[in-house]
Parts: sequence; structure tokens; C-alpha cells
Amino acid sequence: MHDERKLMLVLDDIHKSFGDFEAVRGVSADIKEGELITFLGPSGCGKTTLLRIISGLTTPNSGKIILDGQVINDITPEKRGIQMCFQNYALFPHLTVSGNIRYGPEVQKWEKNRIEERVEEMLHLVRLDGLGDRRIDELSGGQQQRVALARALALEPKVLLLDEPLSNLDANLRLQMRDMLREIQSRVNITTVFVTHDQVEAMTISDRLIIMREGVVEQVGPPVAIYENPDNEFIASFIGYVNILKGEVKSISKDSKSAIVSTELGDLEILASKKDIKVGWRVYLIVRPETVIIGSPEERTDINIVKGTIRSIMYAGSTVKYVADIEGKDLIIDQYDPATQGMHGMGDKVMVTIPRNVHVLK
Repeated sequence: MHDERKLMLVLDDIHKSFGDFEAVRGVSADIKEGELITFLGPSGCGKTTLLRIISGLTTPNSGKIILDGQVINDITPEKRGIQMCFQNYALFPHLTVSGNIRYGPEVQKWEKNRIEERVEEMLHLVRLDGLGDRRIDELSGGQQQRVALARALALEPKVLLLDEPLSNLDANLRLQMRDMLREIQSRVNITTVFVTHDQVEAMTISDRLIIMREGVVEQVGPPVAIYENPDNEFIASFIGYVNILKGEVKSISKDSKSAIVSTELGDLEILASKKDIKVGWRVYLIVRPETVIIGSPEERTDINIVKGTIRSIMYAGSTVKYVADIEGKDLIIDQYDPATQGMHGMGDKVMVTIPRNVHVLK
């Protein structure tokens, strides 16, 4: 379905250097109204620098930042209509919860009645009703994060920037805040740019991901597309756990529906329809751990069943992550519901089924 939402934020060929180091190298992106976009990549890829450029805290060497149709390169941060939530929250400790939220509207000289209405609206939005008179040091980490979010949203910005806002929270609270953040973002329909190094966080919260490496954009797309159809080996290995098998296409069936690929694990059959491959091509097979099936030792009955030995076990309650040694190659395997399925032990011999429907990279 065609997305008719207007463009709210456009990055046009952004470059930024610090001395001889080129942190951002020609990044362009189109972000639509109400969309939640996440810049994702390893440390030093340029994602936080981009966020600071959008906010006005850092000046690009070249390129344009366009907000709602207007070039804002020369507009000061406080006049851009953009608000940022920082990793450390940056709350005012001498002010109450309400004092922090009303600070921006007071600086902007809003009418008093409008300010008080907005404060109450924000407290309700972030589920802090009745806590307006609390001091910041009396709040939990999650509550402080919600105050920072309310303060950013109080000024009704066109774009909200989030710089790893959940990284200081413990694991369970992070999950709760992630859900709340997405719910609030959807409810107020605010265009949001999120920066994180946490792949799971990015996958679960985002409409689209912008994957970066060394200052350039590697791939843009919805989480499902990036996970299932990565453009290259870097993206495949960066987004979640993955098995990458090197191989060569030996043959393609007459109906072009399947192909035989010679790999480190022996010959494997893969589905070939809709895949741009030719006989003789060297390829990578991208095999996600959750698609691999592990079973007890039996006679081999299928070309895609191989023998292995359990070399590592990581138990996590609902899942077990095994590493099996197959012909000297480590293969990661995720098994769900081990309480029902039963677990394998260290050194156990197993039969492993490699899926036919895999992503192929030339």
C-alpha cells in the first residue's frame, strides 16, 4: 500500500569530519511524518554524530537538513522544532517533576494556563499522574526516563530524537520502557529518530532501520526485510546471530525451483525460485539459528541433514542456544521450549537439518 504521509525530515548528502577522521560520509535519508526510524550500527559508525547534526548541536561540513520542507542548517537548536532525549536524561535536579516539564514552555513564554494544562497532559501521557511535586532524586530510573520524555514532548516538537535513552535501565525495566515508548510515540504520532547499538531493541521498536557502518548507510528497510534479506555479509552478521556458509552453486533444477550448493557442510539443496543465482557462482548462504532443526542421531535420509557434535550449550529458559561442530564448522542452533522438546548434552551426537529456504548473497 502506498504511504501518502508527507516527508517530515530529509537528510541530503550529509558529511562531517573531525580533523582527519570522516565520521559521516554522504548520508541521505527520507523520514516520513509519524515514522519511528532507528539508526543502528557498531560504535563509531556515525549514528550519534548524525543525531547531533539533526538537533543542531553539531554542524555538518556539507549537506542539507530539511525539516517539514525548510532547510534548517542555519537555525539554532532551540528554534528548530526538534527535541532530544539524552542517554543520561539531563534532568534538572533542583526542579520537581512538574518543574522539569514546564521549563521549556516557560522559556518559550507560553501563557500560564496553557503551561499548566500541558504539564498535566504530559504527566498523564507518561503515567506519572500525581507525581508532579516529586524531586528527581526520589524517582526510579524508569520514572526519570519518563520525565525526560515528557519534558521533550511538552514543547510539541515536529521531531523527537532519542539517543540510547534506555541504556541505563536494567533488563526488565528496559523491556517495559521500550513498550511504553513505542505506545506513546504512536499515540502522539510524532516523527522519531532513535539511536541504539542494541539490535533487538531496534528491531522491536522501529518502523524502519537505517544500518550504518564507518559513516555510510549500508541498508534501509523495515526490520523484517533487513533480518530476512540483508544486502551483505556485514548486515547479516550484525543483525542477530547468524550462520554464514560459503559455497558454490553446482546445479540448478530444470524448473529453476531448487539448486544444489557445495558448502563446508557438504552439498545442500536450497530453494532457487526468485533468487538471482547461476551455476558456478560463489555464494554465502545466510542461515538463521532458529531455522535449523536439531534431532537425535539417526541414519541420514535427506541431503540437508548432517551429523554434528554439541560443543556448547547456552540455556535461557524458553530457548537453548547450541553450537554444534559439523565437519569442523561451528553451527549455531536455537531450540525453543526445551522443557517439552528435551535438551541435548555436551558432546552428544546429533542430526541437524539445514533449511532449504535461505537467503543467498553472491
